[in-house]
Amino acid sequence: MTGPPASGRRWLVVVVAAVAAALLLLAGGALAVLTGIGRASFPSEGSVDAGFARDMSTHHRQAVTMAGLVRDRSVDPDIELLAFDIESTQNNQVGMMQGWLRAWDLPVNTTATQMAWMSGQEAMDMTSGLMPGMATPEELDELRALSGPELDVRFLQLMIRHHMGGVPMAEYAVEHAETEVVRRLAQTIVDTQSAEVLSMEQLLRDRGGSVLPRP
Repeated sequence: MTGPPASGRRWLVVVVAAVAAALLLLAGGALAVLTGIGRASFPSEGSVDAGFARDMSTHHRQAVTMAGLVRDRSVDPDIELLAFDIESTQNNQVGMMQGWLRAWDLPVNTTATQMAWMSGQEAMDMTSGLMPGMATPEELDELRALSGPELDVRFLQLMIRHHMGGVPMAEYAVEHAETEVVRRLAQTIVDTQSAEVLSMEQLLRDRGGSVLPRP
């Protein structure tokens, strides 16, 4: 049995290539709409979108640091898996948020006051010099020095508090960001981290630990 003639195969290749190109164009157009590319203006320097992308990136990077410390040193499979998941997920989200800033022609890092994009009743306490829920340098040093079950318990305590501090930031972005892509990621963070808090609280109880005060 012979296949289609060469001319037919060439035509099929052309059609497939054209369809693939059209799909790529549509995907690119959808991404452009989501990130604001092609709009009359991008989110501004003082926007909720830019502030959220920068501050949540900073908040996430500390979670990645803590998770990386524990992933390499815990001997508890449940804690190892949790740490790996947090590290992977939040690293990916940091990359997304920094990509938005570059697409909007805004600097990834600035000397602007953190959390200034949140206002009114939702504004959060920055008197400690750290964003809500973040571990102090001393707490990070303590985490590095621990091992065994004590490491697992302290990690859960710090990460629960860290998530509790990050969720209100994401909730504010869901309500006030101007770009759809920011609102979508913010909602994902709210949903994911709220569920992880419940899971971590159970893991902590199972290991005889107690939750730290809310940030």
